[in-house]
Amino acid sequence: MMNSEWRERKKLYTILGIFTLISILYLNFSDSLFSFSSFPYLWQPKMDFAGVNRTRFVILKDEGGGVEEFYINGWNSYWLMAESVWGESRQRVSEILERGAAMGLSVCRTWAFSDGPAAGPNALQLHPGVFNERAFQGLDYVVAEARRHRIRLILSLVNNLEAYGGTTQYVRWAQEAGVNVSSSSDFFFTNPTIKDYYKSYVKVLLASQAVVTRKNSLSRIRYSDEPAIFAWELINEPRCTSSSCASDLQAWITEMAAFIKSLDHKHLVTIGLEGFYGQKTRKNLGVNPGEWTTSLGLDFIQNSATKNIDFASVHAYPHSWIPGANLTRRINFLSRWVDSHINDGENVLKKPVLFTEVGFPLGLQQGGSSERDTLLRIVYDRIYESAKKRRAGAGALYWQLLVEGMGKQYGDRFSLVAWQHPSTLKLITEQSFRLQNASYQSQTNTNLSHVSAKTP
Repeated sequence: MMNSEWRERKKLYTILGIFTLISILYLNFSDSLFSFSSFPYLWQPKMDFAGVNRTRFVILKDEGGGVEEFYINGWNSYWLMAESVWGESRQRVSEILERGAAMGLSVCRTWAFSDGPAAGPNALQLHPGVFNERAFQGLDYVVAEARRHRIRLILSLVNNLEAYGGTTQYVRWAQEAGVNVSSSSDFFFTNPTIKDYYKSYVKVLLASQAVVTRKNSLSRIRYSDEPAIFAWELINEPRCTSSSCASDLQAWITEMAAFIKSLDHKHLVTIGLEGFYGQKTRKNLGVNPGEWTTSLGLDFIQNSATKNIDFASVHAYPHSWIPGANLTRRINFLSRWVDSHINDGENVLKKPVLFTEVGFPLGLQQGGSSERDTLLRIVYDRIYESAKKRRAGAGALYWQLLVEGMGKQYGDRFSLVAWQHPSTLKLITEQSFRLQNASYQSQTNTNLSHVSAKTP
């Protein structure tokens, strides 16, 4: 009789325990539990924040207070948030992060913007300051899943191009609100109302003490406290429509970099430049892919030297920038392009230089070898040589990686399903292990007084 009574009580206690656990999960994670088919992240692997020590990236070790130098082999998949809005497509996000980790890749750059009607029905920002929580939860999934795979993210905050809204959408919002601006996207960099729109979005992401700040709906970690975020990128590929905008763009970079740092001192900040030299650094103009670059209002040296910019960003697209050139000319351009920016990072800026987009189409040479592999190897070898010498060439991110079946929606001529191209896959993976070895050999306890973006 006693045994029977004890069994009944045990059943009751078990039921009560399960009910209590479900209640706790509901109260703490109800949005993520019931808005999606995803279960909250009750445990995440430990990660340390990234910082900068002169011309090198470092990982700031919590235990012992030391630093570990960090050279980057990574990739772009701009579509992660878009594919994370609905539960049924999230598997693609998990798969690319898992495969990236298996290739030894450590950093992924992706969009943290999706603005207005041009971004489609799942836009993140519907109107200035009005957000789609479902889309925000998609971004939450990207961040939490990246950490689960120990991948760090560079999150870009707005697009200079019209895809996914971009600066054009911000200007259009201002016009709809009755602000006296023309349709020129250059107003994005100058108009106070439009700048406030941008700041409002940044504040929602980062203002750790603000009432409006979100926590990640899955991990319950504020973005400003998330070590899986490697850096914030101000804007993807900023350009002016006329060179007279150059001073305005520079003022915008200065203002927005300082604004982000005022909200979040734990993360690195970069601009998102393509790397074109401007009139103020005339000795480097010959490195540019053409005279057309001088009309864009950009100056790699002046822009990147901005106080609150932690590292310089550069892109490399010889096929797009010098169309019709033969392979020899592309090789010569790319070699000089990479060398020049690494040298400027080391000797002028004294900051790391990260090639945040490098893209090459497949293209076959005589004998069947890949033109893409030839050009990618140039970038990789120069980064590796820089890493061995502990110079400013800090890494490169391939543009872009997809998983099977995504080419029609997200593909371009530079996209790659890496495991379908063994020679390129081998090249990327070997670079990962070369840089991991360089990082290991360069471990140091450098004086933290030189390290920026460090945890207080």
